[in-house]
Amino acid sequence: MIEFFAQYGLFLAKTLTIVAGIVVVAGILFAMAMRQKAADEPKLEIAHLNKQYKDMSRALKAITLSEAAQKSELKAERKRIKAEAKEDKKAAASEKDSKKRIFVLDFEGDLQASSVARLREEVSAVLLAAGEGDEVLLRLESSGGTVHGYGLAASQLQRLRDRNIPLTVAVDKVAASGGYMMACVGNTVIAAPFSIIGSIGVLAQIPNFNELLKKHGVEFEQVFSGEYKRTLTMFGENSEKGRKKVQQDLQETHQLFKDFVQILRPSLDIDKVSTGEHWLGSRALELGLVDKLQTSDDFLISSLDDAELVSLSYFRKKTLVEKLSEMMSIRMWRSHQALEQTHPSMLV
Repeated sequence: MIEFFAQYGLFLAKTLTIVAGIVVVAGILFAMAMRQKAADEPKLEIAHLNKQYKDMSRALKAITLSEAAQKSELKAERKRIKAEAKEDKKAAASEKDSKKRIFVLDFEGDLQASSVARLREEVSAVLLAAGEGDEVLLRLESSGGTVHGYGLAASQLQRLRDRNIPLTVAVDKVAASGGYMMACVGNTVIAAPFSIIGSIGVLAQIPNFNELLKKHGVEFEQVFSGEYKRTLTMFGENSEKGRKKVQQDLQETHQLFKDFVQILRPSLDIDKVSTGEHWLGSRALELGLVDKLQTSDDFLISSLDDAELVSLSYFRKKTLVEKLSEMMSIRMWRSHQALEQTHPSMLV
């Protein structure tokens, strides 16, 4: 009997140990899963650029100035910090900010304007936080892409203008076609002297392999309902009627593009600048496509004393599928659009 209870106790101890181990492992896995979930959740990253610029300045002065000059600079810096602290207290007491804020956003465009998903969240954040006198700087770089993608991106910027929040668009490298569609929404457009500006035009292109298929005895069948459900195709024999329809669509889209730019920049000679040409920044200034020759860096540094510079970046961790899709998008985009959509995709 004693031996039975001894064996039973040993069995019970082993069982409890195994159960406890499973519970511990499950708890660890659950905690890791929750941490991973928190890491994967979308985040709005905020950076105070004034502090970054000041830290850079201090670091450089610490290396280049003499010991006496460093002491003098440190003394002056302490006085500035003390004065700023007093100003902050006064501002807090009166419930007013001592300086306006400039919210700094970035848009790096691709063919599909995929960054518009980030832009819409960043603009929403600005609209919720902006007060009287606050402004927005958008650092823009894009050579254009799909009409619907860049049309939506421009509409996101229009939300700022509709709320009377001054928008400055800075072009350091390129804002062409769809990129310029976005840029012209700005109350002020600044550009580097050798940046690429303009290209107000619309393009549709599609390869056709019909003759190659015929040569190898391959027939291509396509069945559809609706006179213009298909216009130009990759594998079928294209008709003159289909070509004329695509040309008509291009002209209508181009006219809408021109009208959009003209409304936002009424002083432009729209017929002169909407030929599809692009210009360097200095020439674009002469034509009225931009308002000032200045880089985004110069704009920010010139605003350091008058404004709090706040950089916003909406970040969402991409899934493996999204990463693979992004890698393939440039190679597969044109053929996918030609096969899956009603008409050859139009690019601005």
